[in-house]
Amino acid sequence: MRIFHRTRHRPSATWRQTTDRAFTLIGDGRYEDAGALLVMAADLEPWLSDSWFNLALLHKFRRDWEQSRTAGLRAVALLDRGQGAPDWWNLGITATALQDWPLARRAWQAYGLRLPGGPAAAEGTIELDLGTTPVRLSPDGESEVVWGRRLDPARIEVLSIPLPSSGRRWGEVVLHDGAPHGERVADSVAYPVFDEIELWAPSPVPTHVVLLQAATAGDRDALERLVSDAGYAAEDWTSSVRLLCRACSESRMAIDDGRTVHHDPHDDGDAFHPGHLSHLSQGSAGLAWLVERECGIAAPSALVRILLERWVAGSPATRAYRDLEEVC
Repeated sequence: MRIFHRTRHRPSATWRQTTDRAFTLIGDGRYEDAGALLVMAADLEPWLSDSWFNLALLHKFRRDWEQSRTAGLRAVALLDRGQGAPDWWNLGITATALQDWPLARRAWQAYGLRLPGGPAAAEGTIELDLGTTPVRLSPDGESEVVWGRRLDPARIEVLSIPLPSSGRRWGEVVLHDGAPHGERVADSVAYPVFDEIELWAPSPVPTHVVLLQAATAGDRDALERLVSDAGYAAEDWTSSVRLLCRACSESRMAIDDGRTVHHDPHDDGDAFHPGHLSHLSQGSAGLAWLVERECGIAAPSALVRILLERWVAGSPATRAYRDLEEVC
């Protein structure tokens, strides 16, 4: 096959060495130095789609979306394969970051995805129902895996209430990468964990933390229902938060749903003599319910205390709260 009178061929040894060195530098976070090498590689093999795909990837890592789009378009123009090329997927992420919906739609369809809507939908935002999945927020910092709703192949709306250390809020939409890092297993179904790339749409709803006195799980559930009925969210962080090292976080982990027994993988003890890092859910046999619960609430500040007072009024003998604070 000829393009501009040049026959496609295997890249030279110099191209491969230059590219390998560039990705080593990318792994070290030396993007500027890597960029110089990838530009050199593109000069060596300008007819090779990989030259431009690699540059598009680098610009994505740097969040330079305009440059990523330019390189990505050159990469797909030189492709010699049909559907399924990662060049199209990367271009879809880039177009979504730029809200270039016609290009995003073109990229997802060229990759092989079927999108609803006819010609009239070609210009509008892509809105799909791809179900729920975990997403790792702030993967390069105080990372946290939460659950969200997939709006399209590159965006997730956060449904959990993130801890304030992640810098994220309930209801925010994050752009995410295509390659999963780890899995979470819920009800025997494995869900891929995607890494956040950047915040795509912020949420105006602040996060509050409060200490509850909830005599039973039913008391806790009543608060979560009350807040949900108001259009917002409450989450019992005492039962939902697990501390994991990076290796475990990026592996296949069962979620703690508060009913199923789970041991922390770092625990060297056994079921009868757990170690000091043992994690057993509140649903585990033999574990007493902890009356004091740390709870996250995502709701407007003026509404949070009203909802808590309503919750307490429903059963004053078994419910109380203290130390309410806005944290994010």
